[in-house]
Amino acid sequence: MGMHPPKVETFDVAAGTNTDPKGIVRAVDTYEVHPWGLYMARPSDHKQFYYLESWLLPRLGLRATIFHFTPGNERDQDRYVDVGEYTHQGQLWHGTDHYLDLVVQTGRGTTLLDTDELLAARAANLLDAPTTERAVHRTMTAVDGIAAHGHDLDAWLRSQGMPVTWR
Repeated sequence: MGMHPPKVETFDVAAGTNTDPKGIVRAVDTYEVHPWGLYMARPSDHKQFYYLESWLLPRLGLRATIFHFTPGNERDQDRYVDVGEYTHQGQLWHGTDHYLDLVVQTGRGTTLLDTDELLAARAANLLDAPTTERAVHRTMTAVDGIAAHGHDLDAWLRSQGMPVTWR
């Protein structure tokens, strides 16, 4: 199996749509723009989850998500965090995933996933050295911050001036 390039997603606040990495355009129920980021809530046609909520947090290079799982597909996680590059120009936001992910079990632990993917992407020149280093730094900052706040992502984000709310 070949290494996939970074996944790119578009969030069009004005149009009320989210274009996923495969180019599928989906309607968004809610967008909220805040000084620290963008909140999105939308239905999903994925077999494992029927709804998702995400916060794009450009300053931290993170996307925090709650997946609302379908019966029988529940996972022991409260927040899923993607590490990447999140930018916007006006009402058009972009996300580029840099492979590393965190699974947060509030009050219990934070697990780092996909270091193998990051290293394979770097070896395949899908990410340059500065981007790879930035991804590792962002991940370690998040792990340290979440752990220092009792493995509570929302508490850490509040301490960073980013009071996120969810549905």
